[in-house]
Amino acid sequence: MAVVAVVGGQWGDEGKGKIIDLLAAKAQVVVRAQGGDNAGHTVVNPHGKFALHLVPAGIFNPQTLCVIGAGVALNPQILLEEMDALHARGVDTSNLIISERTHLVMPYHLLLDQAEEQARGAAKIGTTGRGIGPAYSDKVGRVGLRTGDLLEPRIFAERLEDAVERKNRFLVSMYGADSIDCSPIFEQYTAIAERLRPHIGDPGPQLERALVAGQTVLIEGAHGTLLDLDYGTFPYVTTSSPTVAGLLLGAGIAPRYLTTGLGVFKAYQTRVGAGPMPTELHDEVGEAIRQAGQEFGTTTGRPRRCGWFDAVAGRYSARINGFDSLAVTRLDILDAQPTLKICTAYELDGRRIEEFPSRTEVLARCVPIYEELEGWRTSTSGANSWSGLPPAARRYVERIGALLDVPVGIVGVGEGREQSIMMEQSAIASQRLAAS
Repeated sequence: MAVVAVVGGQWGDEGKGKIIDLLAAKAQVVVRAQGGDNAGHTVVNPHGKFALHLVPAGIFNPQTLCVIGAGVALNPQILLEEMDALHARGVDTSNLIISERTHLVMPYHLLLDQAEEQARGAAKIGTTGRGIGPAYSDKVGRVGLRTGDLLEPRIFAERLEDAVERKNRFLVSMYGADSIDCSPIFEQYTAIAERLRPHIGDPGPQLERALVAGQTVLIEGAHGTLLDLDYGTFPYVTTSSPTVAGLLLGAGIAPRYLTTGLGVFKAYQTRVGAGPMPTELHDEVGEAIRQAGQEFGTTTGRPRRCGWFDAVAGRYSARINGFDSLAVTRLDILDAQPTLKICTAYELDGRRIEEFPSRTEVLARCVPIYEELEGWRTSTSGANSWSGLPPAARRYVERIGALLDVPVGIVGVGEGREQSIMMEQSAIASQRLAAS
């Protein structure tokens, strides 16, 4: 049996979709455990290039059960659009199940999200405006609507009417917006319910049977650890928990079943939205990395902030998650750089620190302390083995693993599924993932 939690180790956009797509070939189950359509995975495989926002990346393997877990904030309209786009390109989604416990993103959540962000003025946190935060707020406030409510029109109508009445008080009195009408929402979501009805259910029994049978289960996270609501750079965070522990909770899988926590890291650093990022580059090197990596948001299209690899943040992420193995992606984007830098410590108010600060205002004052490594100045995109990488590239990857004190299990040298080097000596390439 293998239960593998695939978690972003940075601020998201690390290439988790590619890693899930790669490993799903040997998995019987893939579970999307948290986040909403404010996150996106770019997947390139024999079917083509896809941008996934809600559908688990295991969907391309027709033998794999794909689950949208209770920890997800689900906009059902976006899900249907994504399913239709997959159908149009010949990808079957009959193996998709949505937990009845999954909370719904409603039209008023988008209005509230945008109104709240606008009201912050200069203190904007960079939300995508997709309604994810307000949906999670309703979940915590115990007034949210869940996917299972769609199966009972009378119950859904009652709960929707109550929710709209609550939201109108906020929209009108606090933000000066127009009130919203309940009827069009009910009609829209009733039509949605009919299309999604075959996919809605309780995945718990199926997951339990898979675990007992010793099948391989991949748990897919959105965002990254440094955006975690509790352990990220608050308040510039998401509204769920994209950590190993958070994924287990969102998937409904007990911790005792976990065999591998796989941390996905880019070979450099990126961030979307506001908040401190000590290694951010504001020069031609940062722009070169952005253009070479096409670092623009999968969901929003916003340019990503780019910088050198931050091992201080990486060590923190590894500690919070207890990673067994690392996947270092997009190594090829650094092919043209003559010299590379890795941040190994920070200077804070004249003193050296090696721990990631818990307070955002402190992190904002941190200046990176770098060590330099020689670049390799040759293409790595065609490498299909560890020995096929240039020696300088191997040293760079080895240094990342040493600084985070976690073995590197996968090295990505391109977008394609086949552009992945599996490291034989690591836990990720062991029998844990070879099981099927």
